[in-house]
Amino acid sequence: MGGGRSDWRKELGGFLEPFLDRLGHKARRQMCPAYVAGLIGSGDRKSIQPMAARDGQVGYDQLHHFIASGVWKAAPLEKVLLAEADKMVGSDDAWLIIDDTALPKKGERSVGVAPQYASALGKTANCQSLISVTLASREVPVMVGLRLFLPETWTNDPERMTRAHVPKDRQIALTKPEIAIEEIDRVIASGVRFGCVLADSGYGSSGPFRQALSERGLLWAVGLSRRQNVYPADVALVFPVAKTGKRRKYHIPDRPPVSAEATLDGEKWRKVSWRRGTKGRLSCRFAARRVRVADGHKHRMLDNRVQCMPGDEVWLVGERRATGEQKYYVSNLPADATIVMLTAAIKARWICEQAHQQLKEELGLDHFEGRSWTGLHRHTLMTMIAYAFLQSRRLKAAGRKKKNRRTATTAQHARHQASHPRPLRTPSTPAMLPL
Repeated sequence: MGGGRSDWRKELGGFLEPFLDRLGHKARRQMCPAYVAGLIGSGDRKSIQPMAARDGQVGYDQLHHFIASGVWKAAPLEKVLLAEADKMVGSDDAWLIIDDTALPKKGERSVGVAPQYASALGKTANCQSLISVTLASREVPVMVGLRLFLPETWTNDPERMTRAHVPKDRQIALTKPEIAIEEIDRVIASGVRFGCVLADSGYGSSGPFRQALSERGLLWAVGLSRRQNVYPADVALVFPVAKTGKRRKYHIPDRPPVSAEATLDGEKWRKVSWRRGTKGRLSCRFAARRVRVADGHKHRMLDNRVQCMPGDEVWLVGERRATGEQKYYVSNLPADATIVMLTAAIKARWICEQAHQQLKEELGLDHFEGRSWTGLHRHTLMTMIAYAFLQSRRLKAAGRKKKNRRTATTAQHARHQASHPRPLRTPSTPAMLPL
């Protein structure tokens, strides 16, 4: 960090006040700022021992006790984090982005560690997998949730979970989409404002996940497997008369479903750009069509096949990249949404990947060396608080720059400034996450 160590630490103290109020105890009120400052400050390693050594005011045992075994609950601090995130970026135009991120680990004792697919590495690796929840607006992300996924090798081993201090109510097998819905419910209950939920195909390909979002009255735009079967929007349900045997009890579609990939093959694809990157406008070719996903209740057809019935009418969107790669998405945005609106929603998800990278590279999200459930989740909470603080400074600095530009323009036209010119000084701001 640049710009004066005492300045940002003083500002951090003010930012942390509502969090410290929830901690109460004097020792905890001291350890929390020390831990968060250790994550933000200099040093390549952000595990407890080197942070304590760099601080000089608190000892390793004190910091370790605070994170690993101190008697305090995370939920009150998580509520404050949600409230602060809402102040910074919450609005009806904000995105709530669901994703997951992997923390590579050696050994097998750290809670939740197992050979799992790590998207950042593009392969299966020994790691912990965290479901992440990010509130974002105007390309400014604030991470508000990180929850550990437990693979079957853990949920099938009660002794192993007990040894890692997994709470009794979490010693159950939950899929990532199920954990994500729990987290979304927590965000909704807090009153945080957002307009649309985004997720990749790891979540979007789950029919129950999409249906749960719709049941909550939420708008969503999520990834989808190219193999997912869909029906045309105008599919009709008919009641065929059986030639022999019992009379059919249920209506069935008047035509079979086809894959998402095949559905869009004959559509018109057009070039759409969505934002400016480091090398100019980002663009790809997109096509969209109204469909009904084949994820309803299952019926046995006349030829003895089991077929899923049509669900609600939604948008199916395809993306063709210059590399030849094709991606597919589905969204319940309104029927009058344009391809540009659909693309903007789909492509807004990238910002959570930037947040993952910054949490790891800048704040040591993946540096925790403890093995317990409690310690890991408290560490992730502290990294999210540190990240929120840096984002608050970023927004304030951007606001000051805008104000200074307006002031400078006004000054040029003010008579007293014309007769008594005085240069405007831009306040110095410490280094922070890049705009």
